[in-house]
Amino acid sequence: MSLPTSNDQDPAHAWCIPEREYERHERRRGRRWAYPHLDPHRTALVVIDMVPFFTEANPYARGIVSRIRHLAAHMRGAGGTVAWVLPEPTPNIEAAREFYGSTVAALYLASGGTGPVEQRLSPGLTPVAGDLFTAKTAHSAFFPGRCALPDLLEARGITTILITGTTTDVCCESSARDAFTLGYRVIVVADATATGTDHAHNASLRTVYRSLGDVRTTRDLIALLTVGSSAEAVDDDRCRR
Repeated sequence: MSLPTSNDQDPAHAWCIPEREYERHERRRGRRWAYPHLDPHRTALVVIDMVPFFTEANPYARGIVSRIRHLAAHMRGAGGTVAWVLPEPTPNIEAAREFYGSTVAALYLASGGTGPVEQRLSPGLTPVAGDLFTAKTAHSAFFPGRCALPDLLEARGITTILITGTTTDVCCESSARDAFTLGYRVIVVADATATGTDHAHNASLRTVYRSLGDVRTTRDLIALLTVGSSAEAVDDDRCRR
């Protein structure tokens, strides 16, 4: 199974879940993975904030574009859903100015770009007919009243989400928290999410795996999608060093 690789210009995170966290769940539930099987027809790849504002400034974010594209193609081929979520200005503009300062707040308010959602994605990401498109006015794509994504997924009978995009420790983790609260089976894709540093990335992945859902690789999830709900994939690259 051939997967895109990173280069020196756009590096991949050296990600790792501490072995003690794997062992903790194995003692609790008798297995490493909470969700060892996928039903593609009830699974959605959720791509968060993959817009030029984030990818142009962060080589880690540019480095996950090809993996997201690769995973999206397999998701569609297996009969699953691909959902693109982009940022929109928060309605509480004054609070944002107070928190970030006027200059940075203005940058974030414009981070999602203008025009139709499907035309605002970063270069290299090409949506197709049948994909879902929506925008969010909060960090989380699942916060009630701030994004239409939960309603769109419910209409398709989605129960499992694979979270990719930027940034791992803010919008991706926030979405994972709220999705878990809403009852979704949450899986964060370790090598298809990105933030500013390995340390921040790994801290967020540990939080997700410990309390919110699984953390798997692109390779792992493609294998699960390929075999549908009948097999468990083993990820030999769960710690990249």
